[in-house]
Amino acid sequence: MEIRPYKTEDIQEIAELFYQTVHTVNAADYTNKQLDAWTDGNIDLAAWDRSFQAHMTLVAVITQSEAEDKKDASEQIAGFADMNSTGYMDRLYVHKDFQHCGIASALCDRLEEAVDADQITTHASITAKPFFEKRGYRVIREQQVERKGILLTNYVMEKILKA
Repeated sequence: MEIRPYKTEDIQEIAELFYQTVHTVNAADYTNKQLDAWTDGNIDLAAWDRSFQAHMTLVAVITQSEAEDKKDASEQIAGFADMNSTGYMDRLYVHKDFQHCGIASALCDRLEEAVDADQITTHASITAKPFFEKRGYRVIREQQVERKGILLTNYVMEKILKA
């Protein structure tokens, strides 16, 4: 696995990963209506690209060699995460086929080390909450977020980096 900066040409694969991850990994904690409200597969790619360009955005890639000499090696995006300059982690998603492989931890480690902030905040899903708690984040509050008229539960969480 390699972690590298985001490139605009990653956006379509990231959008597909996002949809598939939400609709499989998060299905244990949210209803089908909630999953569809979260993402229906119609992401504004230009807006996401602008957001990724404005943030520190990292992509975890797995290289799959198609030839023994690796001349035809291809990359598959296994995860992505982004954080703004104030320490707000906006998105963190790992491909449904690469869960529990250390990808989310590696992405978080890099972002947490790079940010010049006293604390990190994020809005964690029910599914992601235990992951962040293990990393030393604490719940500030539970909240209901409305998407397309449907309420979804998530948690405002923070991790203090500098005392």
